[in-house]
Amino acid sequence: MKQTDYSYTRSLMVFALFLLWSFATANAQQGSLFETGNELYNQGEYQAAIDTYKEILAAGEHSPEVYFNMGNAYYKMDRIAPSILYYEKALFLDPDDEDVKVNLAYARNMTIDDIDALPKTGFAKLTRGLLGAFTYSVWSYLAIVGMLLFVLFFIGYYFADREGRKRLLFAISGGWVFLSLLCLLFAFQQRKWERNYDPAIVFASETTVKSEPNLGSDEIFRLHEGTKVFILDAMHDWKKIRLADGKEGWLPAEELQRIKDF
Repeated sequence: MKQTDYSYTRSLMVFALFLLWSFATANAQQGSLFETGNELYNQGEYQAAIDTYKEILAAGEHSPEVYFNMGNAYYKMDRIAPSILYYEKALFLDPDDEDVKVNLAYARNMTIDDIDALPKTGFAKLTRGLLGAFTYSVWSYLAIVGMLLFVLFFIGYYFADREGRKRLLFAISGGWVFLSLLCLLFAFQQRKWERNYDPAIVFASETTVKSEPNLGSDEIFRLHEGTKVFILDAMHDWKKIRLADGKEGWLPAEELQRIKDF
């Protein structure tokens, strides 16, 4: 019996070591590909660098650094739509990266369409800024922490022997309930926003936005390469899109590349 337990433990250790070795090897390979891509970029071999970065993406590794470097390589090749697409991907993963923001602004200056975003009210800005402070998962964790603190303070209130202390602990526990429910509401709202937020980049050099999802419908307006749109709906091979200025219409799906495709 002891020999069997020993063999089982040894097998688990071997399996754990194998997993650690596999992860370390995979990370080393991805790091090597990233360095190779950077070397090719520095040598001016931009397409080769892009192909190398794509190998990293094909392995399921998505990082703002890889997307940023791909955006730079496409920008050097004067391919505006792909450069904007990959800058946007990098910014989606790391919204506070100033280098990405600067390079994205340069790339956008080379687009034809000049679209002014609809002005937001002060309340809308405040709400969006507050919800966007954390992801829905972080808001959910905060709600759980708030509920745990409520339980702890309520237990303290239940066992407190002084009237003043009981009132204080009861008030604090009630405050944690309120904050927990508020965080839970924020989590649901942020999750809803993240699901509905589906930006894309126009890849056609010029395209006609239609009033309905078919070629025979009326033309509403035209868009050009590199313009950012937001996908609202899909029907067959068409996507309903909205611009930052509020205009809506239908485009062939093949003329768009989604930013959140990972």
